Amino acid sequence: MVSRVIPVDPFDLVVFGATGDLARRKILPGLYRRFVAGQIPETSRIIGSARTEMDAAGFRAFVAEAIEEFLDVKKRDADSVARFLDHLHYVAVDAKGDGGWPELAALIRRDVVQAYYFSVGPSLFGDLAERLHRHGIATPNSRIVVEKPFGRDLASAKTLNATLAEHFDESQIYRIDHYLGKETVQNLMAVRFANILFEPLWNARHVDHVQITVAETVGVGGRGAYYDKSGAMRDMVQNHLMQLLCLIAMEPPYRFDPDAVRDEKLKVIHALLPVEPDDIVRGQYRGGGKKGAAPSYAEDVGDPATRTESYIALKAHIANWRWKGTPFYLRTGKKLRGRASEIAIVFKEVPHSIFGDEEGWRENVLAIRLQPNEGMNLSVMIKEPGPGGMRLTEVPLDMSFAEALGEDGADIPDAYERLIMDVIRGNQTLFMRGDEVEAAWAWTDPIIAAWEARGDRPKGYDPGSSGPEDALMLLHRDGRRWREIRE
Repeated sequence: MVSRVIPVDPFDLVVFGATGDLARRKILPGLYRRFVAGQIPETSRIIGSARTEMDAAGFRAFVAEAIEEFLDVKKRDADSVARFLDHLHYVAVDAKGDGGWPELAALIRRDVVQAYYFSVGPSLFGDLAERLHRHGIATPNSRIVVEKPFGRDLASAKTLNATLAEHFDESQIYRIDHYLGKETVQNLMAVRFANILFEPLWNARHVDHVQITVAETVGVGGRGAYYDKSGAMRDMVQNHLMQLLCLIAMEPPYRFDPDAVRDEKLKVIHALLPVEPDDIVRGQYRGGGKKGAAPSYAEDVGDPATRTESYIALKAHIANWRWKGTPFYLRTGKKLRGRASEIAIVFKEVPHSIFGDEEGWRENVLAIRLQPNEGMNLSVMIKEPGPGGMRLTEVPLDMSFAEALGEDGADIPDAYERLIMDVIRGNQTLFMRGDEVEAAWAWTDPIIAAWEARGDRPKGYDPGSSGPEDALMLLHRDGRRWREIRE
C-alpha cells in the first residue's frame, strides 16, 4: 500500500524563531520532507525570521546543516536539498520593535496562502500578532500557528487568547499539539468511527478501564529552567494526555469537521470530575547516588528543594452516560524504564466462562502505540495448539504500520509535517480551539492548587523504573495493574 500525496496550494510560510531548536530539529527538516514528497508547490516560499542578523545564504547553510543532522542519509540527497534551499528566504526582525518589519512586508505575496509560525516563547505571541497587523502584513485570510505552552494556568491562557483575538479571528489561530498529528492518533478516530466492530463496545458496559501512558527515558536535560516552572502536569497532562483522552472518550461528531470534532472533545473536558487527592501520585526521579552517576531531578534543575514533579499518575472519571464508572488512568514521566506512548482500552471479562477458572485468563485489550513502532494490537484468547484438553492462551492480532503499509507506506510523515500542511489547507481539525484550552486549564488548576496548598512533596523513584511505588498502588487497590513499560 502506497500513501497518496495531495499537494497544497502555493504559500508563503514565515517561521518566526527560525534559528531556534524546534525549527532546526522539526519544522525545517519536516518541510524539506514534504517538498521531496511533492506536496509543496514549486512556487511556494519559506521565510525564516529571528533576531539573528543573517542573509539568505547564511540561512540556507543553516537549514542544510539541520537537514543533514536530523534526517537519515536515505531520506535526503544533494540535488533535492539544493532545490529546497532555493525556496528559502530570511529576514531579521525585532519582535518588540520595528526593525525588519518593512522588509518582511515587502517580501510577502498577497495572491498565495499566508501562514505565520510562532516558534517562539508565549511572551512574544502578542508582539508578533500586533506587528503583523501594524505593518499591514497579515490579511483576513492569514493563519498563525502558536506553540505550547499556551499559558501556565487558566488566567494566563485567557490572557493569551484575548491578546490573539485582538488581531486574529479564532478561525485563523492554529494552536498546535504535535501528538494530534501522529498517524496512530488519527487512526484512533478511523478505528472508532469507520468500523462497526468497536463502537458498540466503546462504553462503560464493555470497557473495564483505559490506560494512557507517555513514558520517556530521558531526564529534563537542558530544559531544566523551563520544566521546573511547569512539571509533568502542565507540560504533558494538561495538553498531550488530555487530547488523547478526549479522542478516546468523545461522542461521534456529526461529521469529520473541525468544529464538530472539537465540540465533542470540549464536552469530554467539561464532563471530567475533579480528581480526589488519593487518586493522584506525583514523583521525582532520584540520582544514581554515586560519584559520576546520573544526576537527580533536583540536580538537573539546580534546586535541591524543588517540589516539581517529573512523573504523574492519576485516575480520572467522566460523568456522562457512555463512561459512568469507567476509570481512565493517565501516567507520564521522565527517566522511566522505556520510551513508549500507548493508549490501552482494556475490555471487561466475559460474563461467564464456560471453561471454568482457566489459569492465564486475560481480558481483551486494544493497545494503540503512538511511539515507537506506531501501530495497533488487539489481544484475544484462543485455544492453545496441541492435544491435552482446552487450554487457553492469549495471542495478539498485530498491525504494525511498517509491516501493513509496506516499504513505501512505512515512511510515515512526522507529526509536524502533517500539521503544517493542514495549516496551509486551512483545516483546524487537529488543532486546539481556545475554549478547549481554557476548559483543560479549568480542570487542571484545582488539582495543582490542592497539592500546593497541602505542601506535597513528590515521591522519589529510581531512574529506569516504572515510577513511584505509590503509582502501582493506585491501580492495585482497584484490583488492576499498569501495563508494562518495555525497555
